[in-house]
Amino acid sequence: MLNDKILRKLITEQSLVTGYIDLDMQLQPSGFDLSLEGVEAYLGGGAVDFSNEERIIAETEKIMPDRDGWISLGKGVYKVIYNEVVKMPLNVAAIARTRSTLLRNGAEVGTAVWDPGYEGRSSSMLTVHNPHGLRLKKDARVAQLIFFETGDVEKGYSGVYQKERM
Repeated sequence: MLNDKILRKLITEQSLVTGYIDLDMQLQPSGFDLSLEGVEAYLGGGAVDFSNEERIIAETEKIMPDRDGWISLGKGVYKVIYNEVVKMPLNVAAIARTRSTLLRNGAEVGTAVWDPGYEGRSSSMLTVHNPHGLRLKKDARVAQLIFFETGDVEKGYSGVYQKERM
């Protein structure tokens, strides 16, 4: 696991993470906090197959915040978009974990792996379990990205999400 000293160097010298709001606040001893650009509601279903030839990504629609920047969510599943753009070196991978304050409010972020070579502004799944809902403010820190050294990989990420939302 990469610590804050190594991450600060990778962020400032190699643009590991850009688009952040406050480096000192978001940089943690063992990771980096991802902040909320927006939330989207699912409008329909998707499809997943082995080869991705029949893959369908579920359509979504942005939920607009109120005039103070708050987004009110009922119990359910949503897509969250992060402010930050991540540019993974070929010897680093990352996973994200839900921030504890979100968990304590009855919600969690579901994520995949950030592969070596991936570059983009990611999205994840947000599940609000709390039957009373949840309010999120624009730029709220919702997940912590934890980075690991992998050693040099044979081939970096080259999937359809490469350079997403850039």
